[in-house]
Order: sequence, then structure tokens, then C-alpha cells
Amino acid sequence: MEKTIERLQGDSEGVAYEFPVFRFSGTDKAAPSAYLQAALHAGELPGTVAIDALMPKLAKAEAEGRIRGDITLVPWANPVGRAQYHFTEQEGRFHLGTRTNFNRDFPLIERQDTSLLPDETQLKTVDERLKARLLRLSVGHDIVLDLHCDDESVAYLYVPRQLWPAMEDCAAAMGVDAVLLWEGASGAAFEEASLQPLLSKDKAALERHAVTTVEYRGIADVDGALAESDGEGLYRLLVARGVIDDSRLAAPGPFKGVVAPLENIDMMPAPKAGAVLYAVKPGDRVEKGDLLATIVHAPGEPDGRAQVRAPQAGYILTRRSHRITRRYDDLVKLVGSIRSQDARSGTLEV
Repeated sequence: MEKTIERLQGDSEGVAYEFPVFRFSGTDKAAPSAYLQAALHAGELPGTVAIDALMPKLAKAEAEGRIRGDITLVPWANPVGRAQYHFTEQEGRFHLGTRTNFNRDFPLIERQDTSLLPDETQLKTVDERLKARLLRLSVGHDIVLDLHCDDESVAYLYVPRQLWPAMEDCAAAMGVDAVLLWEGASGAAFEEASLQPLLSKDKAALERHAVTTVEYRGIADVDGALAESDGEGLYRLLVARGVIDDSRLAAPGPFKGVVAPLENIDMMPAPKAGAVLYAVKPGDRVEKGDLLATIVHAPGEPDGRAQVRAPQAGYILTRRSHRITRRYDDLVKLVGSIRSQDARSGTLEV
């Protein structure tokens, strides 16, 4: 294993950011290669500890000569967001200097050629330089996994529609509960920027790639047992795709979780501002008209509660972790069997 340190110049004199990169060299140049990064939204740490749990498995495989393809790991992908605190609260989703989501506005290039990426010295802000650097590290890999988490959630994947069902083995190997299929623009998120250079390839060549955003449950699910399970899932994926040799592991079976297009998601905005009393949790199944949540907007007063009910039958994928809401804040991701009347294109959230 090789460890290197990436350094980014900040936006003020004397300010710089660093993050480590770990590389395992494969023995077969024709084997698939893999890039895994975590904590692009710097406070989302289930993926960081999953990589930590994966590392000893990779070290053992390396010692035994079983790593066929190159593997690159970036467990702390966002040192800029990691350093941002506002009144003791970590703020890792948006760059405070530009108010831009760290997982939006990545450079889009048309083929796997890092010379097409912008010159970092010409980019104005450190968040732009970070995005160019992460793509410089990831472009050229066959497998690209961006590890995130939701608020309160089951484990699920965002998968480009062009790569499904070819990526069914990945979902099964990782043991996630659901897959959301997307296509088109997504605000130039890292996943879109990783997919864009591949779209000129023919179908067979394209389907040899695996590109996905992994949502490892909720933001509070930073737990040793879950990390070990997720690390094992990542290892199974690398074995299934031929990056690592391990004859002990059987090929993944069919994926048995929920699969739905992004257009089937109902986000369930709050009708009032107030305290949220949830009637469902992630993983629950509901029927049309079932109570999802009650908003206590005028405590103790007649008609001081507003109910949120399911617009269709479906599966509760996520819910917000906070218990205070503004009017129209989204509360729940409900995966339905039909297109949502409020279907959103591109991205579900800012």
C-alpha cells in the first residue's frame, strides 16, 4: 500500500488543506480498477468508517498477492468542509464561501482524459479546486463509488439508468436495501461527472463500469458493527467485479431489494411549520392514505395539528433527522410503484 498526501491551496495566504490517498497496486493491468471516496459531504461518516474496516481486508489480500486491479481510496474526501464549523455545528454540505453544495458543479468532461480537466491554478475558489482534484484522482477507474449517507435511512444506491441491471451484482454484494435509478442532469454531482466520460462507449463497454452514490443509512449510523458489515460489502463488490481474487466468496445472487426510478419518489413536504411526530420509519411499507407524520404547529389549540398522509402505496426510504420543520421542508422519501405527482427531475435535494 502507498499513502500520499494531496494538498490544496486555500483562498487566503497561509491557508491550505490536505487529505490522504491510499493506493493498492494490482498485479494484472487488464483487471478492473476501483476508486472509493467518502465524506464528500464532510459530516457524513458511515462511508469513512466503512473504508477503515475495508483497509485490513485489502492489506491481507495484498500480502497474499490477490489484488488484481489498482485500488484508490480517499476516506476523507473533503478537508475544506471538514474544517467548517458554525456555532459548534459542523457544516460539511455547502462551502460557506460560495454557498455551493460540495456535491454539485463538478467539471464535466467527454472522455476519460484528465488533461480535459480545468487547470486548478485558474480556478477561483478552493471548493472548485477540490472538485477538479477529486476527478483527477478518480477518472480512469472502472468502478467509482462515492460514499454518503442520508438523515435517517435504509442503505441505498443511486445508479445511472444506463448501468442497470448490469450493476445488480454490486447492489447484491453490498447488501443495500434499495436502488434509485436516475438519468439526465443531476446538477453535475460527482456521480454525473464520473459517468459523463463513459457515455460515448458502446453498451457492452459501458456496462463493465460501476458508478454509484452509496447512501449508507443515516448520519448517526457511525457504528463499529455497521462499519464492519459495510466494509465486508465493499470487499464483496471488489471480488465480484474481479478487482480482488477470493475463491471463498460465492458470486452475488439476484438483488432482492426495492428498485425504482427517481420519478417515483414522493418527498412529502410539510404543510405547516412546527414539531414533527413521525408515524413511520425507514424500511416501513405503507398504503395510500396511511399517516406518515403529524405536524404540531399550534400546540394546545383546536386544529393545531396537520397530518401528512401517503399519496400512494410504497416504501419508506428515508426521513429527516430533525424534529422541527419549516413549512414545505421535505420530510420523507416515499418510494412508490408509480410516478409521483410531484416528480422532480435532476436531484431530489439541494
